[in-house]
This record gives sequence, C-alpha cells and structure tokens, in this order.
Amino acid sequence: MAGQVLHSHPRRRIHLDEHLPVDHRLSKFYRVGAGLMGLVLLAFGILGLVDRIGFFDTGGDTVAGLNTNGALSVLSICVGLLLFVGMVIGGNFASSLNMILGIAFILSGFVNMALLETDFNFLAFRIQNVLFSFVVGVMLMFFGMYGRVGSALPHDNPYWQARHPDRAAREQRERELAGSAARRKWLTSA
Repeated sequence: MAGQVLHSHPRRRIHLDEHLPVDHRLSKFYRVGAGLMGLVLLAFGILGLVDRIGFFDTGGDTVAGLNTNGALSVLSICVGLLLFVGMVIGGNFASSLNMILGIAFILSGFVNMALLETDFNFLAFRIQNVLFSFVVGVMLMFFGMYGRVGSALPHDNPYWQARHPDRAAREQRERELAGSAARRKWLTSA
C-alpha cells in the first residue's frame, strides 16, 4: 500500500509512494479502473434514487437485480463520485484509493453477509448484494494492485525501481553508457 514500508537493507527504508509520472501507462490503468467502477456504482445509486425507495426501507425493492434502499443508493453515489475523483487525480492516489475501497467492499460483503435476515440490515442487503460487493471489491483490488505487486515486475516499473534502487541506478547507468557509446559510434561512422 502507499504508506507501507519495505526493508531492502537494515538501514534503508523504501517508501512505495514514489512519484508516478502522470503519463505513465500504470496511471492510465488506475484511472480507467476507478472510472469504470465509479460509473457502475453511480448508475446503481442513481437508479435506486429514481425509484423513490425509502431511505432505510428493507423491503424487496430491486435495481439491476440487486436489492436496494435510499441509504444504499446514496452510499453508492458517494463511493462512485469518490472513484471519479480518483480517476481525475490518477497515479498513486487512484491506485491506493482502488485498493482501499476494494478492501472496504470485501469487508462490507462479509459484514453484510453476517447481517442478512437480521434487524440490523439497514442497507437492505441480500445474498446477491453480498456477491456483488465481493466482485466489486476484487475488481477494485485488481485495478489498484496491477503493476504494484508481483515478483516479475518489469525493470522500468517505478514500483520495482523503488524496491530495488541500487539495481535500478546501475541499470540506468548501463543504459546511459550504451547510449553514449552508440552515439559515438554513429558520429565516427558519419
């Protein structure tokens, strides 16, 4: 996660909130993920409010096959708008937001599964809502973790470079030396 610290050396700390260039392809991926999931949640929330369902009504009102009420609709709109903010900002913010909201959706699925058929089911969840919460959570986690987590990240990945600063610096020097050698060879042959 953004605030997580990995130790690569006993005295060196590597923070994973390194700057990610705005035009980096990972930033675009995080933006698209946040935007798509935000659009789904926003559409669900708006459709729920259009039906004028009671705010804490736990009846069988459905939208797009999911049970809903006014509170769940408003919550969906708020989270959808938050994901749109992440889409606009992009970069590490969008990635971290996707991961945090992904965890929140997965936890919400477990909590609401425990609250099914109880008087504390204020958001009118049914099992299909729980499954939807799990799917959205996993998708947000995927969109947030893509390119940040893995054992085979490419060496031009900024997260790999943040975890391996010595090796990244050495590879950068080697690329610069190879580039200057190629330029000298080109100049001498021209």
